[in-house]
Amino acid sequence: MRNLISNAIKFTNPGGRIYVIAEADKTAITISVSDNGVGIAPEVKNQLFDISQTHTTNGTASESGTGLGLFLCKDFVEKHGGKIWVESAEGKGSTFNFTLEALH
Repeated sequence: MRNLISNAIKFTNPGGRIYVIAEADKTAITISVSDNGVGIAPEVKNQLFDISQTHTTNGTASESGTGLGLFLCKDFVEKHGGKIWVESAEGKGSTFNFTLEALH
């Protein structure tokens, strides 16, 4: 979650909004981190979780990154039986979602 929230801050202009939402059912918990930031181009979105396609983009205040954070998020979530995905549109923001199995 820390990486997803940091990215939301990094790619949202001052005065923007970031939301963290958790929803649970009997089988899984879904966490969503949403922002109204710069969004992600479709061609970049397809590469975000692929270690062989390491891509980095400077943030709204020229912050830099390694391009590895989302790959590590994916690896962590999948090792715990979950999945991660992104919904985004350029200029409208992004929502990163991940699921984890619910504990019984």
